[in-house]
Amino acid sequence: MDASATTTGRQPYGVIALIGVAHAVSHFFHLAVPVVFPLMKVSLGVSYAQLGLLATLFYVASGICQFIAGFLVDHYGARRILFLGMGIVSGAVLLCGFAPSYAWFLLLMPLAGIGNSVFHPADFGILNASVKESWLGRAYGVHTLGGNIGWALAPLIVLGLAASIGWRAALVVAGLIGFAVLGLLLTQASQLDDGVADRRERRKTHPPIELRAILLAPAIVLCFLYFVLLAIFQIGIQNFLPTILIVDGFTLSLGTSALTAFLFAASGGTILGAVIADRTPHHDWIVGLGLFVAGAAVVAVSFAGTAGLIVAALAVSGFAVGTTLPSRDLLVRNATPKGATGRVFGFVYSGLDAGAAIAPLAIGILLDHGETQWTLWLVATAAFLAIGTTVAITHFSRGGR
Repeated sequence: MDASATTTGRQPYGVIALIGVAHAVSHFFHLAVPVVFPLMKVSLGVSYAQLGLLATLFYVASGICQFIAGFLVDHYGARRILFLGMGIVSGAVLLCGFAPSYAWFLLLMPLAGIGNSVFHPADFGILNASVKESWLGRAYGVHTLGGNIGWALAPLIVLGLAASIGWRAALVVAGLIGFAVLGLLLTQASQLDDGVADRRERRKTHPPIELRAILLAPAIVLCFLYFVLLAIFQIGIQNFLPTILIVDGFTLSLGTSALTAFLFAASGGTILGAVIADRTPHHDWIVGLGLFVAGAAVVAVSFAGTAGLIVAALAVSGFAVGTTLPSRDLLVRNATPKGATGRVFGFVYSGLDAGAAIAPLAIGILLDHGETQWTLWLVATAAFLAIGTTVAITHFSRGGR
């Protein structure tokens, strides 16, 4: 575990809020460019496939660089890497507003992905070093909520601006928002302890942890696998639920309502899960139970015949998975060797990118054949399999062999 012993008496409210805002910016930039794809298509004269490639380049660059960012966080400190990454992604999105042709986007979107890669290792590096242990569950919960808020604000702000000043100007403003938040973080940098001084002192008496010791540690590998499975579950619901219901003969309106119920319920579940995580050491039980209920509710959707039952089941699923998220991050922290927070969180969170690459292809094949029930069962199965990884993570984190 990698928490600073000197922070146990510190009031954590300020740093939790700042990192929550930073994570909101990260998720805001996930969607800032994609939400104006329809406008870009007409303006640039490109296809949706070409626009989709831009999103793929963003996530591929982010996934590849996230582990590298973890190394930089552990060596140079999370604070300066967070500032650097936020500056890069903000600048890249701002420059998208001036890009004269599609070719420029092929350069700028991977650059934005490189900037985005720093947030998870840097955010958790700062939280683990700056927040007292008894508040970490709530800190992780606010971190997750910040990301959800960023997703929600992107279409509201960027599309709203695009409607009045055009999509190019909207992207410039989006980039300036990132720089404004970066300015806020710079003024509050003294609050963001990243534990780098402690790690430098530790390296004087302890040899550095070898890369293979991290990558081959069973608990860390299982954490990575957990995030792959979680991404399959989340992508299946968040990206494909409306399509699944339409293929199954329901309306787009129902698909939108069910997805909205899932997302809002997930945010509510995260709030409850943050409180629970700080009051119990049994994080594996919280995650396991939540995933079981979330998966079972998705299975119920495959049999539900009415709109009311579908929306209710998705709300239950969203709330259940939301309660697991703070405990999930604590499980990763408990599996992390001291001094390796950046590398571990960078590596295991890249599992989200891996899962995001796997899920669309598998789900797309099933939907092309009209297999909506099998699609929902695939999504639920990912949640059920993730329960097994949770049990195994706890076993190995406690020294099991």
